[in-house]
Amino acid sequence: MNASLHIKGGRIIDPANGIDRIGDLFVRDGIIVDSLPKNEKGERGAEVIDATGKVVSPGLIDIHVHFREPGQSHKETIATGARCAAAGGFTTVVCMPNTSPVADSPATIAWIQERAASTACVNVFCTGAITKGLAGEEMAPIGALAAAGVVALTDDGRCVQNHGVMRRAVEYARHYGLPVMDHCQETTLSADGVMNEGEWSTRLGLPGWPSLAEDLIVARNILLAEETGHPIHCQHISSARSVRLLREARQRGVPITAEACPHHIALTDGELKNFDTNFKMNPPLRTQADIDEIIAGISDGTITILASDHAPHATYEKEVEFDRAPFGILGLETELALFLEILLHQRKALTLPQILGMLTVNPAKFLRLDRGTLSTGAPADITILDPDHAWTVDKNESSSLSRNTPFHGHSLRGRALTTIVGGKVVWDLESGFRS
Repeated sequence: MNASLHIKGGRIIDPANGIDRIGDLFVRDGIIVDSLPKNEKGERGAEVIDATGKVVSPGLIDIHVHFREPGQSHKETIATGARCAAAGGFTTVVCMPNTSPVADSPATIAWIQERAASTACVNVFCTGAITKGLAGEEMAPIGALAAAGVVALTDDGRCVQNHGVMRRAVEYARHYGLPVMDHCQETTLSADGVMNEGEWSTRLGLPGWPSLAEDLIVARNILLAEETGHPIHCQHISSARSVRLLREARQRGVPITAEACPHHIALTDGELKNFDTNFKMNPPLRTQADIDEIIAGISDGTITILASDHAPHATYEKEVEFDRAPFGILGLETELALFLEILLHQRKALTLPQILGMLTVNPAKFLRLDRGTLSTGAPADITILDPDHAWTVDKNESSSLSRNTPFHGHSLRGRALTTIVGGKVVWDLESGFRS
């Protein structure tokens, strides 16, 4: 394999540096360089990729994925999850800690890191749990997790209900310089809810999960971020009122951030009318009014990061009664296309550079990753994409071990064409994976 790449004639969009131009990009020994030596140019030198008519972006980053190892490798492994990421254009992902055992100790973090280093085709970073066993009662060893290399803390999948424990955790996280990410769900209100509380939960006779349960924790996190002066990131925001709370807080300078997932702007709770468990997720699909406010929040900068919440489940686990099925859907392979389809093509809420900024430099800055840029000297993580590429989602073509997507058969515009990690092409649409 060539150690050098010459990506020719693409539209280079690098939001980190405010670049949007037609030109060439060069890579040597895994690093982005200004140019190549003469003896590495031409047919016998660098591998040449013709990017004419395509977009060349920093490698996409997803800070919210579940790869199920250790403990649930029948749903997804780090290797298969990484292949999903590459096929979706993502060069870097951040894994959630709700594995088995929970990622609440340096030993488990080390296991995941070693597994990622030996099997993953993209960069995989770990989060550590806020509390031991995700039980919400006793803090995990935050200092030891920081030393082990986690990039953030979260109990994702669950939410710390004890406000005193959460406050102490944020204070400890501040001491170690670790951002805190939170799954916002007040569980006495959401109780046994399996879908959004509203008209459709009443029609279907299913227990409701009210948006108030999210709003209360978002408000709690705003107060804690303001009190401690330390960043808290609200994961997968689903409600209109949460967006309004975040907007007001950010305007006051509170260090609070948030992310949005594609399913929460693509689908409403009305999609559950056939009791299809592939539409069951946490937080649940909500209403058109919620979608409109989330998109407004993305457009005005209230929500700064886009993520997938990629959550594989085996088919036999989803093919049960609706209230018994686990929450969650696949996301990495459809994420870019859904955001482009909705935010760029349909709603014209953002420009292409703005969307790419929310998938590259913004998550990199939040987690202090040396990624998300095409600057000279940066790691050569690059995504080549076509924002107009028309395709139809086929779950049977997924690289995941699972098939739980509600988007099977959907026609979308926009797709990654080539994914480059550390200067090596790991996947392209025409020939597939290279290793």
